[in-house]
Amino acid sequence: MAANEPMADNQRGVIITTASIAGFEGQVGQSDYSAAKGGVIGLTLTAARDLSPLGIRVMTIAPGTFLTLAYGDGDPAELNARWGAAVPNPRRMGDPDEYAALAAHIVENDYLNGTTIRIDGAQRFGMK
Repeated sequence: MAANEPMADNQRGVIITTASIAGFEGQVGQSDYSAAKGGVIGLTLTAARDLSPLGIRVMTIAPGTFLTLAYGDGDPAELNARWGAAVPNPRRMGDPDEYAALAAHIVENDYLNGTTIRIDGAQRFGMK
């Protein structure tokens, strides 16, 4: 990426990593997972600063519960009934297309750099 020909504003590309809202507030039994995702979140600003002279941006997306195989391969209505009820608004699981739209926006918006964006319908993990 550093060898790319610079575009407008000396931009050479963007790295988008994936964390999880568990990186902010993990549940009981998620210590290792939460720590790993917290590490990705912590890396974001430092990596963005390190790569800024090269014109490379670094962003992280922290999804909540999304309708993916991570939550099972059952009927989407049943999965939404089980997992989507904990999402304040909209009261459903996230759709992978919503994640993709956010990633596309990050690519297109050169001023997004060095931060983590939650995409979770205001969901917060509490104690089990």
